[in-house]
Amino acid sequence: MERTDEETFPEELADALVGVQRLLRRRLRAGLTVPRLRGAEVELLRLVESRPGIGVSEAAKELHLAGNSVSTLVNQLAKEGHLVRETDPADRRAARLLLTEQAEARLRDWKQRRVALVGRQLARLDTAEQEALRAALPALRALAVTLQEEAEES
Repeated sequence: MERTDEETFPEELADALVGVQRLLRRRLRAGLTVPRLRGAEVELLRLVESRPGIGVSEAAKELHLAGNSVSTLVNQLAKEGHLVRETDPADRRAARLLLTEQAEARLRDWKQRRVALVGRQLARLDTAEQEALRAALPALRALAVTLQEEAEES
């Protein structure tokens, strides 16, 4: 029995999103002159960039990772000169995370290269395909919100 579009769409969408993300990561790694960061490390740095001073436990919750996993990431990124841990003045037992200038420069470079890569590939698509992707952005953002909400409920 053949599956209907409605049955295959969730899998096709997930596969397409994963495929695009995987190809972006691979293409952005090419030509790096510094050791590459793992996905979780980049996610943590981007979170700290968007929320300077975030604590380790809050970062773990946001990233849906175990606290000890985030602590390990923080230790590694601090050792590599990407993160600084400052004592939280409100709770001396807690640390607040901040990016170093090195990490800020690295994220800035990564974003510029990612925008350039995606921009080049979008330019290769026809106008209708570009508009379809633009029109899909609100729905993709809404999907991300529902995934986040469900994760927080569990």
